Parts: sequence; structure tokens; C-alpha cells
Amino acid sequence: MTDTQAPTERTRLKRYHWLAAYDRATIDAIIDAALVCQIGYVVEGAPIVTPTCHWRMGDYVYWHGSSASRMLRTQESGVPVCFSVTHLDGVAFSRAAFDHNILYRSVMAFGKTELVEGEEKKTALEAFVTRLAPGLWGYARPPTEQEWKASKVIRMKLDEVSAKVAAGLPEEDEADMALDLWAGHVPVRMVTDAPVPDPKLRKGIAMPGFVAAFRL
Repeated sequence: MTDTQAPTERTRLKRYHWLAAYDRATIDAIIDAALVCQIGYVVEGAPIVTPTCHWRMGDYVYWHGSSASRMLRTQESGVPVCFSVTHLDGVAFSRAAFDHNILYRSVMAFGKTELVEGEEKKTALEAFVTRLAPGLWGYARPPTEQEWKASKVIRMKLDEVSAKVAAGLPEEDEADMALDLWAGHVPVRMVTDAPVPDPKLRKGIAMPGFVAAFRL
């Protein structure tokens, strides 16, 4: 699957290396298709993995939260982190018990955090809201100064990153292929249901187009 080399030794896939993808087009597509990532970091000598929303702008991946967040207070000074996202695409059933598998797309990146401040922070948060639903930023009430102050934005450059994509069925032994047992896969995908209005919504307020059109 790869068409370039791993950027560093720790991003080079050693097991199932044929599933590796090091090109940025594949990596960016996997990151952009996800709404939630996992951030691994160390606090007082203990490893912590925090799920959070993320977005990408060029060569950087961003996440945000409350200024009081322990994760963001830890990361604002610049610390090593591991960023990852995974999409579950299916379950593969094989003839042999040890050949059952998962179909997935994943990205793992290593880097050091940076605090984003000032106008750059405002631009980044607008990009996050717009990425979630184009049109939402202009529709919603603008943030107050207190809300700006209560939010922190962290970013990490995507220098040390690789993807792993398992899109095909696992290889099976020739002897297993002759067994009278079913093999195949069950696709898995995330779907969106119809929007549900807030019970406290006043009558006569129309649903905006970006909500009606929202799809994952």
C-alpha cells in the first residue's frame, strides 16, 4: 500500500508492513474523516489516553478544550504526545479461527504539542466549527470574550506519522480453502439519523440547512 518511506523508524510498520501507508493523501483523508481522536501523554509519570475532537489545518492537527482541563494545562508548555484515529470498516470471517480479522483505517502520529494563541486561536476554532458543519459559525451566536479566554487550543505538526489500512480479506491456507466453511466479511459504517429538535425549542424556528444536510 505504501508509495513512500516511513518518516522515522518508530513510524515504520514492522508487523503486517504491507498494510502501511506513508503518503500524506491517505493519512490526511483518514484524519479528516474522523471526528474523534485519542491523545496519549504522560502526567506525573503515568500514561493517559484522552479521547477528544480534532481537526486538521495543513500540516497540523488541532484539538481544544477548557482552559481548566488537565490535559491542556499539561500540554500547553509543549510535551511529547501520541495522536491516533481509527475507523472500523468491517469484520472478516475466515475458515480458520485464527484468521478472523478486522477491516480498518488508522493513523498514528508522534510529536510535541504547541499552544495556539491570539488571532491564530480564533481562526483555528472557527475552522473547527466550520469543519463540523459548514455554515454553523455564521449562524450561531459569536463567542464572548470570556468564552475565548476559557478555551485553549493545542496543535501538533504531522511530521512523524503513518497510516495502516486493512481493506482486504486475510490470506488463508490452501488446505483451509477446501473446507466446507463460509468465509467473507460484514461491512461496518457509521450512519446519521434524522435531526431531533431540542424539546425547549420555541415554535416557528426553522431547522437550518446545514443541520438538515448533516452527514458523517
